[in-house]
Amino acid sequence: MNERRLKTLPQLLTPLLCALALGSCTSTAPTETSPATPPSNGAFGNIIPMPDSIQSSGGSFRLTNGAGIFVEPGTAENTSIGDYLAEKLRPATGFTLEVSPAAGPPPIGNIYLTTTGVDQTLGDEGYLLTVSNDRITLAASQPAGLFRGVQTIRQLMPPAIEYSSLQQGPWKMATGVIRDKPRFPWRGAMLDVARHFFSVHDVERFIDLAAYYKLNRVHLHLADDQGWRIVINAWPKLTSIGGSTQVGEGPGGFYTQADYGDIVDYAQRRHIIIIPEIDMPGHTTAALASYAELNCSGIAPPLYTGIGVGFSALCAGKDITYTFVDDVIRELAALTPGPYLHIGGDEANAMSAAEYATFIDRAQASVQSYGKKTLGWEEIAQGHLLPGSVVQHWNSALAQQGVQQGAHVIMSPAGKTYFDMKYTSSTALGQNWAGYIEVKDAYSWDPASQLGGVSESDILGVEAPLWTETIQTMADIEYMTFPRLACFAEIGWSRSTGRSWDEYRARLGSHGPRLRAMGVNFYQSPQVPWE
Repeated sequence: MNERRLKTLPQLLTPLLCALALGSCTSTAPTETSPATPPSNGAFGNIIPMPDSIQSSGGSFRLTNGAGIFVEPGTAENTSIGDYLAEKLRPATGFTLEVSPAAGPPPIGNIYLTTTGVDQTLGDEGYLLTVSNDRITLAASQPAGLFRGVQTIRQLMPPAIEYSSLQQGPWKMATGVIRDKPRFPWRGAMLDVARHFFSVHDVERFIDLAAYYKLNRVHLHLADDQGWRIVINAWPKLTSIGGSTQVGEGPGGFYTQADYGDIVDYAQRRHIIIIPEIDMPGHTTAALASYAELNCSGIAPPLYTGIGVGFSALCAGKDITYTFVDDVIRELAALTPGPYLHIGGDEANAMSAAEYATFIDRAQASVQSYGKKTLGWEEIAQGHLLPGSVVQHWNSALAQQGVQQGAHVIMSPAGKTYFDMKYTSSTALGQNWAGYIEVKDAYSWDPASQLGGVSESDILGVEAPLWTETIQTMADIEYMTFPRLACFAEIGWSRSTGRSWDEYRARLGSHGPRLRAMGVNFYQSPQVPWE
């Protein structure tokens, strides 16, 4: 057991919290458990990602009709989180659950969300959740922390709470104190909407499922050889021509700038930052087919619906190429409130090393000129990285070159994190070029020891990509993403010490009823004891 966890702030503050916020507390002596040993009664043994510390008091809180959600201070952002929680609890319970501003702890029987006078060491996403017999109190220093804590409240409720129709209660939660904060500031999932196009509704569904496991980034791969998926007003044929196809000669599709804005807003309400990617200078057939002048030959190639890679490139020697790049970056930057724009940069095999380095340098300069930071696949480390640029490791040691230039790294090793890799040889969907990734494989690795020359201090976080060459429907997305997304979420959020596969598989198994209640088409791995 990690001795450092035995004397936590919640343990010291429990009497004070009982007096000030909780009403009467259970007389059962608290028992703290480190993540290595969750309570044997399973009361807190179903939380994913594993919390930083848990202090069980052995009682239960019962949510009843007439309960409300009280928010302090009643800012628009905090109230929005209260409304979100109410929206998640109302359908199954049938309770009204009115959301109201508060000036201190409410009467017993209610839920209390507060960002007032909270320990700042929790950081932006940490939270303190105290459940007594009489009240649920969720405290965080920032609204994002409240939102992450709301996901823990949902997971402490019976699985039936996730149904969208009225269910039979009672709606009980175990009592105790959870103090929690993330290991890494970047915990993401990527959805490739270029190989196959997915609707705004599908993307929002993906965002909701990511939020449930406390992810805070959703990376959208918006352009590739097979399709261009975002309107750029200065270059309208990118979508009218380049957006018309997808893998397998389907109809394709694209997002208007209003559609993209809706996705960004939807994610922001869930405290998730959208990371848009325009892959370049390779993976650009959709753009090259739309505008002949972007080709060195001046001749547009035909649209592409296959799954090959590495054969396309923008013409590095033409000024029009950099006008194009700057226009795309300018419009995307204006639509994206987050700090990063992803410029791709992988598999540009049709370009010389010198041409590639020049292109990456100029693309970074454009990104920076519009107040954003550059993110790219680890190949961009072959250029001269500007301060603040981030490299994303996936399949080589090039990320080390990024670290040597002072860049941070996002860890997405293909053999561990790629959602599109088959679970086993019998999996109908997906590919296997990076190997098979069963659920245990997805869980049993650590970002800080994955790549020589890249230590924990160099790592900004983790991200799991879903490439969609073989993925055509939302059901396909869910099957390849779940339950592996929960594994990656825990790796990004929870400490590396004090957890193990043998313990985790039981917690994951308890999420079977929750995923079913949410209608998720998940892979029921034989490695997991599903409930």
